[in-house]
Amino acid sequence: MEFVEYADSEMMMIDLADRLASELRAAISADGRASLAVPGGTTPGPVFDTLSAIKLDWDKVHVMLTDERWVPESSDRSNTGLLKRRLFTGTAAAAHYVPLYAEAERPEEKLDALQADLAPHLPLSVVLLGMGADMHTASIFPGADRLDAALHGDETLVAMRAPGAPEPRITLSAKVLCDAMRRHIVIIGAEKRAALEKAQGLSPEEAPVAAVLKGATVHWAES
Repeated sequence: MEFVEYADSEMMMIDLADRLASELRAAISADGRASLAVPGGTTPGPVFDTLSAIKLDWDKVHVMLTDERWVPESSDRSNTGLLKRRLFTGTAAAAHYVPLYAEAERPEEKLDALQADLAPHLPLSVVLLGMGADMHTASIFPGADRLDAALHGDETLVAMRAPGAPEPRITLSAKVLCDAMRRHIVIIGAEKRAALEKAQGLSPEEAPVAAVLKGATVHWAES
């Protein structure tokens, strides 16, 4: 694991966006295409704002979320809605979106179809992840009902239900995340740095982020 510390989060987000763009360019140059997986939530929003304006062959990039709440895009809890508002603007509007949600009451009803749509874009070129204070990453939560499958299984997508989560989630598995050619984790604040340090001494079952730390670059700023 490489740990990069920044003077402030604004500098971190700009630098990280530039780094992601550079890695996407390299993937396009090598393979003629690239795939990018990113988290939802509020932390990566500034990365998306900068990345969306960077000149890149976006029409050769397929973008997906690392995880999604099982809610329609119209919901204010939809990561898809956030991503489309923050990343799919400017030059990045030409990118292709690979959804992790389809209209159905339960994610299991659409899991096979979503996995089939995802398959052509694996292995992922670049992955950006976040981490919660509980040491979850993507929607791989401690205590989730299918934690073992998400951490150790061969599935590309796993439908999860976790303590405290008001709706089902769908998440890329640890296998897919670890198979990515480049993997980054972005965190802000002293609490999350302490959680990251703690995770390094725990099992992935206790701290799911531990499953994806090897070979990752962690980007941190205190505020």
